[in-house]
Amino acid sequence: MSNKPVRAQAKGSAGVTEPQNSAVGEHVPVKTSARAAATPQGKVSAKKPKSVKPESRLAMVRRARRINRELAEIYPYAHPELDFRNPFELLVATVLSAQTTDLRVNQTTPALFAAYPTPEDMAAAAPEDLEELIRPTGFFRAKSRSLLGLSQALRDNFGGEVPGRIEDLVTLPGVGRKTANVVLGNAFGVPGITVDTHFGRLVRRWKLTEQEDPEKVEAEICAIFPKSEWTMLSHRVVFHGRRICHSRKPACGACPIAPLCPAYGEGETDPEKAKKLLKYEKGGQPGQRLTPPPDYPGLPAPPLGGAVAAP
Repeated sequence: MSNKPVRAQAKGSAGVTEPQNSAVGEHVPVKTSARAAATPQGKVSAKKPKSVKPESRLAMVRRARRINRELAEIYPYAHPELDFRNPFELLVATVLSAQTTDLRVNQTTPALFAAYPTPEDMAAAAPEDLEELIRPTGFFRAKSRSLLGLSQALRDNFGGEVPGRIEDLVTLPGVGRKTANVVLGNAFGVPGITVDTHFGRLVRRWKLTEQEDPEKVEAEICAIFPKSEWTMLSHRVVFHGRRICHSRKPACGACPIAPLCPAYGEGETDPEKAKKLLKYEKGGQPGQRLTPPPDYPGLPAPPLGGAVAAP
């Protein structure tokens, strides 16, 4: 037998390792798999975990509707958190609620409605007087222009009455679909989805939509739930977002719907620590309304100048 070594393939070639000595002194190429050759020292890389099967639309709809049923049990008292006695007051309060808390609006509107109880009264208000009354809500000059404009439109175009159609409401200065849906759902009993910052954040966190535009969010969520549920769904989701599923520090460890949430773990998961993050009646604090509904289990909010509840 010849003692001439067999020429080995170049180091690093796929399927071949470095030549090794045989029992009789010959250099014999040892074949390995391409995967082993591609890894350090010929070790086989660990298997990748199996990919999770994407949730079907049917499964998503079932999960979404179960979330709504669970929220109905958690918040049987869910309601609009703006104080109002008639459609005009709700319309004005909703316009004022932009970029501020419902609490601040509720602390501001008693004096406002005492001075201007009707659209005709507000339409005739001096801008500087109106601005001073609504100053605590922020952006008071822009909001004053909207209130004067919508009051004048109600007086001139709708006989001093708030219209009960979304097509009419969105023609009023300062009124978009969100405000219109709030008014229709809570003053006229017309079902609607209200996409505010809390609602949009939660339905995206729950993987019910990927949309960012409020109107697209509204359309996709409306397609998931029965129309009869739209208004109360909005209240329940907003309640949950304000009390438990916060933007920066969601209280995952104290969340009753955690098993249904794809985002569980984004926030505090320790139950005791999570409890300390709860707000309003869930955290033993006053609510946002000065005059809450009779079935509300928490404390009413303090008037302007009193102790402030958690935002």
